[in-house]
Amino acid sequence: MDRPVVATFSICACDLDAEQWGVATQSKFLAVGAVVPWAEPHVGAIATQSYANPRYGPTGLELLREGLTAEEVVERLTAADEGRAQRQLGIVDARGRSATYTGSGCHPWAGGSAGPCFAAQGNILVSEQTVAALAATFEATASRPLAKRLLDCLDAAQAAGGDRRGQQSAALLVVERNAGYAKLSDALVDLRVDDHPQPITELRRIFDIHQLLFGKTPDSAWIAVDDELARELRARLERLGYDGDLADALARWAGTENLEERIDGIERVDPVVLSELRAR
Repeated sequence: MDRPVVATFSICACDLDAEQWGVATQSKFLAVGAVVPWAEPHVGAIATQSYANPRYGPTGLELLREGLTAEEVVERLTAADEGRAQRQLGIVDARGRSATYTGSGCHPWAGGSAGPCFAAQGNILVSEQTVAALAATFEATASRPLAKRLLDCLDAAQAAGGDRRGQQSAALLVVERNAGYAKLSDALVDLRVDDHPQPITELRRIFDIHQLLFGKTPDSAWIAVDDELARELRARLERLGYDGDLADALARWAGTENLEERIDGIERVDPVVLSELRAR
C-alpha cells in the first residue's frame, strides 16, 4: 500500500532583525507538524512535504550549519534521494536566502515561490493562488512579528483555496536563541493542531493562549505596585485562597495559572497578570 501523501501548503521564513526563523503549514494529513517543519536559530528553516522525506529536516539543517546556502542544500538533498520526483521542499538559510523545490511527480497543483527571507510551496492545491497568497501576504506584513505573519499567511492561503482535499492539521514553529520557555529553549513558538475540522482557526486560538502565558510585555508598560494596588492585589488573592506574604501569594497564584513567566517580584506587575487576576 502506498503511504499517505503529505498534501500540504507551507511557508519557511525568517526575520533577520529579530533573529527568528520559522515554518507554518496546513494539510489534509494527520499531525502535519510532526513531519513538515524544522528550524534552528542562526541556521535556517526547512519544510519537507509531498511524499515527505523527514530526513530532509535534520540533514538539511546540518548542511546549513556547515555554511551551504539554501539553494545548495536543496540540490544536495534532492540529488541524493531516489524519490526526489515526489518530494517537495522549501528552505530559508541563516542570511535569508531561499529556495523551493517541487519534484516532477508531485500531484497537481504543485509548485512554489521563493523570495528574500521566504520560501512558499504546496501540493494537491486548488490552484497556484494558494502559494501566491502565501508569498504576497508575507511580503505585505513586514511590520508584524514573524509568528503573526506566518499565521496571516496560512489564513490567506486557505482563503485562496488551500489543499483541494480539505483541512485536517496545522502547525507553527518559530525559533530564536534562548527565547523559549525560561530562556532555556530556542522554541519561541512550537504549536500543533493534529486533527481538527478547522485547524488554522484552532491554531490561532491556541496561539492566543500561548501569547497570554508566555508573551512578553515591554518593561515600560509594567505597572508600579503602590500601596493602593498592593491592597487590591492582596484582597483579590485572599478571595482566591492565596494569603500570606504578597509576593509569595502572587507567585503561587501565577504558578497555578501558568503565568509564572510574567511574574518578577512584587515591586511592579505585568498588566496582563493584573487583568487576569481582576477577571477571576
